[in-house]
Amino acid sequence: MSVALTLTEPRPRKAAPRHLADLDLAGCQSVLAEIGQPAFRAKQLRQQYFGRHVGDASLMTDLPAASRGAIGEALLPQLLSPIRVDSCDDGKTVKAVWRLYDGALVESVIMAYPDRVTACVSSQAGCGMACPFCATGQGGLDRNLTTAEIVDQVVAAARIAEERGLGRLSNIVFMGMGEPLANWARLKSALHLITGPVPDGIGLSARNITVSTVGLVPAIKKLSEEGLPVTLAVSLHAPDDELRDELVPINTRWKVAEVLDAAWEYARVTKRRVSIEYAMIRDVNDQPWRADLLGKLLAGKLVHVNLIPLNPTPGSRWDASPKPVEAEFVRRLRAAGVSTTVRDTRGQEIDGACGQLAASVREAGTPGRAGAKPLGASGAED
Repeated sequence: MSVALTLTEPRPRKAAPRHLADLDLAGCQSVLAEIGQPAFRAKQLRQQYFGRHVGDASLMTDLPAASRGAIGEALLPQLLSPIRVDSCDDGKTVKAVWRLYDGALVESVIMAYPDRVTACVSSQAGCGMACPFCATGQGGLDRNLTTAEIVDQVVAAARIAEERGLGRLSNIVFMGMGEPLANWARLKSALHLITGPVPDGIGLSARNITVSTVGLVPAIKKLSEEGLPVTLAVSLHAPDDELRDELVPINTRWKVAEVLDAAWEYARVTKRRVSIEYAMIRDVNDQPWRADLLGKLLAGKLVHVNLIPLNPTPGSRWDASPKPVEAEFVRRLRAAGVSTTVRDTRGQEIDGACGQLAASVREAGTPGRAGAKPLGASGAED
């Protein structure tokens, strides 16, 4: 059963709790004044939260013990409640399912590599893009995440990486649940907080952040105007409109040529190489002629292709391309002069593909283990 493409956010069930990551410094000071706290506490809180990744006011020893409860209730409510946390790859991949204030579930992943620690974060609870081979897309859209819910995933990832000895968080990929550019206003705010210097933000480099999209052309243009040199990753999955209309339903609104034109303009403005994400699906989009067409579309552009071994979802008719087919696809793209790699799949022992772990939690109704799947199109980094 397929789901419908959704571009309008469903009405939230109830208002999100107030959190300091949704407020600027003056806003934090105003809230503190309401509960009888001095204005300078706002910088203390932001230093602890953004700089030291402490999200619990009761652990902030530079605050008066008698005031921590009131301060925490006013500005640091628990946004993400851990429902299930799994690890594999000798502890170097950690995936968490979080329950939000209204019961919605989202996922994030921490991946430690020799030269970096990357967090893959969600921008929406569910996804409205309805891509038929994606677990999240087939679950439909629940709602957009708030700015604070997005940022809190990054803070939590930094804290988990430090606690588990994985190293300092350095990279962020918006390749978790949801279409980031469909939640543009909150994504924009989150990007500025993630890249802002401590104590006004987390202090990560914009060049170490990747924003993925299925091709929302107007929002790509907005991102190019924002002045943040993040990497744009376009989930293309087919070089021709006939097939992409089926695989990526938003293509019925913005065709391949329009999406790529927006991507090339983004590269021109930002001087950043565009990443093309392409899930390899057996006998669907992996034909040699499609590799040649893709190479023709991308040749001579500031671009890199990530071929993604598809992680089939339970009951899906879609399957991964055989390795020899994948290798021939790579060969043809490289012969066209297009930089190409096959994405490293992480999470072989956990429900790694985006949406699968949350789905298994929903089905089981408990945080118990479910069948393991490798990390898939939305959850790994090349």
